[in-house]
Amino acid sequence: MSSQPLAERIGFRRHSVIPGFGLSFGITIFWLTLIILIPLAALIIRSAGIGLSGYGELLTDPRTLNALKISFGCAVIAAAINVVFGVPVAWVLVRYIFPGKRVVDAIVDLPFALPTAVAGIALAALYAKNGWVGGSVNAALGLVGLPGIKIAYSPLGIIVALTFIGLPFVVRTVQPVIEEIDREVEEAAATLGASRLQAIYRVILPSLFPAILTGFALAFARAAGEYGSVIFIAGNIPYVSEIAPLLIIIKLEEFNYAGATAIGTVMLAVAFIMLFVINLIQAWTRRYANVG
Repeated sequence: MSSQPLAERIGFRRHSVIPGFGLSFGITIFWLTLIILIPLAALIIRSAGIGLSGYGELLTDPRTLNALKISFGCAVIAAAINVVFGVPVAWVLVRYIFPGKRVVDAIVDLPFALPTAVAGIALAALYAKNGWVGGSVNAALGLVGLPGIKIAYSPLGIIVALTFIGLPFVVRTVQPVIEEIDREVEEAAATLGASRLQAIYRVILPSLFPAILTGFALAFARAAGEYGSVIFIAGNIPYVSEIAPLLIIIKLEEFNYAGATAIGTVMLAVAFIMLFVINLIQAWTRRYANVG
């Protein structure tokens, strides 16, 4: 007969030495219900006013579909860019010591502290055709005989803004995991004859993959509903650079509250599905790593 206590065998854990589970659990459920579940329920109930036919018209409206496509498409691209560049930034901050390291570390958190509207105005001024960055890029392209590109007031500008606000989520998610990776693992891989590239792809990245997925999910979720930093650099041209949050604001200004909440529920559903899929991939990755 197993010596494991019956409570643990049927799925219950022993009580913690520190009391207060009932009170803390009650506060947790109350707070989550008050802050998250009730507003989401109100959103769904309010949007139900348009009925199934209204949802059908909404989902077949080209302007709405284009706005959703731009919002989620640019959010996915920006999150992927942040993964590509955010992971090396986190690696450098953890593994190397260099002058000004603390300054660089603080700069990573700047998008958290900077008001989104201020960020949008600054990015629009920098990436406009006559801005420092936009003008320099077009001048460089002209020197090699290539046509200029429009960054600000286009979907490319939206990606720039979403990349700006999403970078800290990737860096701060991956950074603690890199700190936990023992340097001896890399040394062992090198001793066994692995090249630096093989050590990265076969030793380091598998350990970082769940954290990278988490950072991607956080950056995507933050970018999908972003409004303040995008509105100034997007151009807000229907069917070209109009984002779904702006369309919600337009509906609200027209006193079409049901339509605005309906677009919000569609965004909520799409974001939930994508995050759910990412969480499934994370769970599978962790199980695969534990089995390996």
